[in-house]
Amino acid sequence: MGTKKRVILITDGDTAARMAVERASKKLHCFCISKSGGNPSPLTGEALVDLVLECPGDPVIVLFDDCGYPEEGPGEKALLTICQHPDLTILGAIAVASQSYSHEWAKVNFSIDRNGELTEYGVDKDGIVDTEIGRIRGDTVYVLDQVDIPIVIGVGDLGKMGGRDSIDKGAPITTQAIKTILERSDP
Repeated sequence: MGTKKRVILITDGDTAARMAVERASKKLHCFCISKSGGNPSPLTGEALVDLVLECPGDPVIVLFDDCGYPEEGPGEKALLTICQHPDLTILGAIAVASQSYSHEWAKVNFSIDRNGELTEYGVDKDGIVDTEIGRIRGDTVYVLDQVDIPIVIGVGDLGKMGGRDSIDKGAPITTQAIKTILERSDP
């Protein structure tokens, strides 16, 4: 294959997240694999690779969700497959906070809070700045520290955050996070 497909990973896949990512993708001229949405992720990594490679262009945004499954769940297994595929280049990941009972953490380069402000701290599900520097808690973030991802941005619950990221408002936080990864990626 000639040029590798560029991919952005998102660790959330419920309906609100999917709709927010679809809205942001349209604004930013990206391709969203809507079929990757689900709680938990409905497709295997191999099936997702096929869908990414079939996209007529890039960057391609893929959703992953474990539905609270402890440690490595179906979304994370699929994420690992995507990250290890030789025909894909990972531009970055958006690590979505949750109130996971499994207490999984991942390192983030920075977070974007519910007001669109960048912070060195993590954020919680509502997009409110947390007490941990450079860490976020979520249910599909377990494997992010195990793979080489150029930039990981922490955010609150996509499409929600107390209404601040709703699709009625254009999913501004989701859009900002994707746009930031695109701006910080090599052309």
